[in-house]
Amino acid sequence: MQRQINKAGYLKESYHYFHLKDTAGQELDFHFHEFDKLVILISGRVDYRVESSSYRLRPWDVLLVKHHTIHKAEIDKSAPYERIIIYLDRKYFERTMPGAGLMDCFDTADKHSRHLLSPRPEEVEELKNTVSAYERAAADRRFGAQAMGEAMMIQLLVQISRLAESERTEDAESKYDAKIQYALSYINENFRRELTVDALAEQVFLSKYHFMRLFKAQTGSTVHAYIRQKRLLNAARLIREGTPAGKAAADSGFADYSAFHRAFRETFGTSPGRLAGHGADPATRR
Repeated sequence: MQRQINKAGYLKESYHYFHLKDTAGQELDFHFHEFDKLVILISGRVDYRVESSSYRLRPWDVLLVKHHTIHKAEIDKSAPYERIIIYLDRKYFERTMPGAGLMDCFDTADKHSRHLLSPRPEEVEELKNTVSAYERAAADRRFGAQAMGEAMMIQLLVQISRLAESERTEDAESKYDAKIQYALSYINENFRRELTVDALAEQVFLSKYHFMRLFKAQTGSTVHAYIRQKRLLNAARLIREGTPAGKAAADSGFADYSAFHRAFRETFGTSPGRLAGHGADPATRR
């Protein structure tokens, strides 16, 4: 049975801020969100697998996870795990501050598969100060506290955008085998075309069955499931942008619309035609 990569979490506000501390966190398999997600590690030992990259986070590292990006946290349960997670509605920030580009860092991270920001010591202090100021404002009940909180959230996004722009981010050390890394990149660039396991295995000079075993061991997903999920996420994006469902399916690599429709309902819990008005799943804070 193929592993399903599901949508998780919900967001009804312009943003939602979590400051969590526990010994394990919630166990969740590969998943994606309809919103952008920001993760700041405070303490603990956690690896994040984001699409074709794997990152080991250090205290006050910042992880950028764009909407529809498949990811998973792997937590060392022997250490307390403290983190800040922020769900962000990019449309709100683009509407509130047009032209500011506060969410561009998520697009850049997704485009270049560089999702991790590692601030310098002085930048860590700036982040700490802004986070503390936001949390004080969130706990305040006096006049203007909400506006102050909004201002601190925007300041935090500006700081993170500057981190992303500085290009001082350390290169993340991928844990994937070089052949699987190449295969993932090839799939991400060619998922709209017909792809077979045989052809992919030939690309990396492995036998079909060795390639399938290695791919599953490295990614946690079968080759077919990974390709299908990439196609579904692309089709969903096209539909939201106004593309008719049939064309979105074809442009994403689906030759059979009925098979696409069934897979779409299984993954998103709604039909392609009703995607825009579909309700959210229960919250999952990772």
